[in-house]
Amino acid sequence: MLKFYYTLAPNPRKVALFLEEAGLPYDAIPVDTRKGEQHTPEYLAINPNAKVPAIVDDDGTQVFDSSAVLLYLAEKTGRFLPAPPMRGELLSWLMFTASGIGPYTGQAIHFTKYAPERIAYAVQRYEFEAWRHWRIIDARLADRRWMMGDDYTIVDMAVWGWGKSASTALGENCWERLPNLKRLLDAIDERPAAARAMALKERYSFKSEMDAQAREAMFPHMRSKAA
Repeated sequence: MLKFYYTLAPNPRKVALFLEEAGLPYDAIPVDTRKGEQHTPEYLAINPNAKVPAIVDDDGTQVFDSSAVLLYLAEKTGRFLPAPPMRGELLSWLMFTASGIGPYTGQAIHFTKYAPERIAYAVQRYEFEAWRHWRIIDARLADRRWMMGDDYTIVDMAVWGWGKSASTALGENCWERLPNLKRLLDAIDERPAAARAMALKERYSFKSEMDAQAREAMFPHMRSKAA
């Protein structure tokens, strides 16, 4: 059975949605990143970048990075990919989400919620870039149901994964300025597969405290020099 290494963060969320949408049987294996489980030799053998998610397929194939996992599973199953003429466009939006939406949204959250000191320049830069990228997504959705038009694809799943965190980065009033994104997220939330993907949070009690152990595990640059 396919092994899915997950947390409740945006990137694993995308993969959980695909697995549920495709009806693929999988073994959900929690990786408690606040306890540092992503740095164990066993997990590093699967993902040397010490990030979640990752999968190990039935034949032993190992795939890490959420966009790579989505693309791998979509090609394997032949599901949630548009017709061939749209392939390049799908790849563009999938990589835009991976290289822009995720990093800038994540950094906006980091510098406003978790950084030990508030650095005005960093906050301004990452909030600006998070807004800029999300506005591009919102504009894309202004005249189409899904990111690729009439077809629900892995790009929508990728956007949904990070879209759940947009208000954390940009504030609850962001939905007034991103109405098309909100419509997409609501449409996916109504899908039974999304409910099943979100139910993963009931399977394991992840550490919730952001204490010294969690900070050093999640933000290795903050480790003491002695360590």
